[in-house]
Amino acid sequence: MAEKEKLMKRAYDLGFHYEREYGSCPQCVFAAVSEVLGKGNAEIFKAIDGLAGGLGRSGNGTCGALSGGVVAISREYGREEFPNLGQREKCMTLSKKLHDKFVEEYGSILCKDVQTKIMGRSYNFWDPKEREEFNKAGGHTDKCPDVVGKAAKWAVEILLSEI
Repeated sequence: MAEKEKLMKRAYDLGFHYEREYGSCPQCVFAAVSEVLGKGNAEIFKAIDGLAGGLGRSGNGTCGALSGGVVAISREYGREEFPNLGQREKCMTLSKKLHDKFVEEYGSILCKDVQTKIMGRSYNFWDPKEREEFNKAGGHTDKCPDVVGKAAKWAVEILLSEI
């Protein structure tokens, strides 16, 4: 197996494991990509926790796994200060690549739509009964861990394509 494929597989495996064990899809993707590429950032890791579950567990926003992948891409290519544009265009192009992979796989970037695609319905994470149903349906056993693993794998693939 080529080195790039090994790194992509490692990112998938770490993302899957972190989501299954710890939750917070954006943090799990970011941590997996960071570990594989040897670049972490505790402040970013902490700052993205609220993006989980489609933003504050609302389900109505962008899937946290996608958000975590975009954050990992932005860490490398995002604007560093105003008004400096730096590599901003590259950041947008690479983020759009990840977005497009998500849409191709799940038909949407919204958390609730991704849930419907992988689980047949979406869940209200703020309702304890629905959260329990989500978990019983494999939400944190294999469903969302797979989404997180794929997002981490795709982010690593996109980043490695730029080296």
